[in-house]
Amino acid sequence: MAELYCLGIDIGTSGTKAALFTQNGKAVLSKTEEYPLYQPRNGWAEQDPLDWWHAVQKSVSGLISESGVAPADIKSIGLSGQMHGLVMLDADGNLLRRAIIWCDQRTARECEAMNALIGKQRLIEITANPALTGFTASKILWVRENEPDIYERCAHILLPKDYIRYMLTGEFATDVSDASGMQLMDVPKRTWSLEILNKLGISGDLLPKIYESPDQAGVVCAKSAGETGLRAGTVVAGGAGDNAAAAIGMGVAKPGSAFMTIGSSGVIYAVTDKVSIDLAGRVNTLCASVPGGWTVMSCTQAAGLSLKWFRDNFCLKEILEAEKLGMDVYDFMGGLAEKVGIGAQGLLFLPYLMGERAPHPDSLCRGVFFGLSAIHGSAHMTRAIMEGVAYSQWECLDVFAEMGVTAGDMMICGGGGRSRLWRQILADTLGCTISSARHDEGPALGAAILGAVAAGLYDSVGEACEQIVVREKLNEPIEANRVKYKGYFDLFKRLYVNLRSDFEILAVLQ
Repeated sequence: MAELYCLGIDIGTSGTKAALFTQNGKAVLSKTEEYPLYQPRNGWAEQDPLDWWHAVQKSVSGLISESGVAPADIKSIGLSGQMHGLVMLDADGNLLRRAIIWCDQRTARECEAMNALIGKQRLIEITANPALTGFTASKILWVRENEPDIYERCAHILLPKDYIRYMLTGEFATDVSDASGMQLMDVPKRTWSLEILNKLGISGDLLPKIYESPDQAGVVCAKSAGETGLRAGTVVAGGAGDNAAAAIGMGVAKPGSAFMTIGSSGVIYAVTDKVSIDLAGRVNTLCASVPGGWTVMSCTQAAGLSLKWFRDNFCLKEILEAEKLGMDVYDFMGGLAEKVGIGAQGLLFLPYLMGERAPHPDSLCRGVFFGLSAIHGSAHMTRAIMEGVAYSQWECLDVFAEMGVTAGDMMICGGGGRSRLWRQILADTLGCTISSARHDEGPALGAAILGAVAAGLYDSVGEACEQIVVREKLNEPIEANRVKYKGYFDLFKRLYVNLRSDFEILAVLQ
């Protein structure tokens, strides 16, 4: 009997990853194709959805040809992707503009309008979140106000991964985990909110059908089969937003389990079996990719992005030295930062390069190095960035605790999770064991698992996770280090409070 395979496709911010797995989760081959990010103005962020589709075509066709796996043996496709992005199509399914993606911060005025139209508390009660510039609803309002000709021609609104589903299957569909990040959904009821849509004046006809993540939500059509090498009729699952899929890929499917990702953004994601909402709006509550489950999630907008920004703009010397040694530049920078020690000799970093989302939903705040002096060099700044991101995660975990949401043995993924130093900083500051999946394939594996369930290869998401995901402990917290970090953490929290009004003044001056 031929081996069966599952395909996971993750539409990321920097690139699309397509990964092929056996039915039992063994990685066969993966391909990643990159594409650009457009920033027409400060705080704006856009991508071309056709870049995503071309990346899918190239990566999937490459996987099939290089792996030698017969398309007929690929039983399912799971989709994952960056959340909150706005994709607008006309009645013929053609793109109307570039997608406005998750880290775009142009919609502060629209968020104010949402609060006025719906009421701050009522909005949180229904959507489980405050009005956020990163979420999709405010982006829709921005287009309606600033590009009315495009809005009038819009017939379909999709999220990034769901545009890929449309291109693969011809279906307009989404899943509960991704849809709950649009701010148009009644999150406790897991359906579109007629109250929100009516008060915002957005037609429900623009929105796709909602599925649970492991449900079948289409099959590959003949046209896309010819463009990708896939077999027409292959099952496509509902899929999940990137963090919800990453959770499944690390076996985080039961209440009390949690994971953290240090990618472009930094996320803590915990699963609950009941709706738990922070009425102050400091963290987000969303539907989980496990039917009947919810999640509490935080997002530091610029986690790994902060370190990449620093590397790209200020670390030419380190890049060249790492090349000479045949080392990864991040490993080289981490080695230098480790020698600096806790607190980076009195240097703190506020990681607000793209505004912030949690626990401070503030589009106007900006990145800060505090305490900078002539004794500091790039190693100190690298360590300060790592610690600043950890402090931001610590703040968020404290909010989780207030909500009664626990996170003990913390799973980790993302590029930052490969840094031994960064993992230890996180273990020490958060006071928990840091573990990882033995084979960290992130959202692509989670998407593939959801596809496997949709195709009937497993009876449930929980069963699939238990059979596929193997955990390994990496870093244990050192209590003495946590005590040393505490003073810096307290100062870190005060800095945002003290600078908040100054960020507002700076925004006016620009």
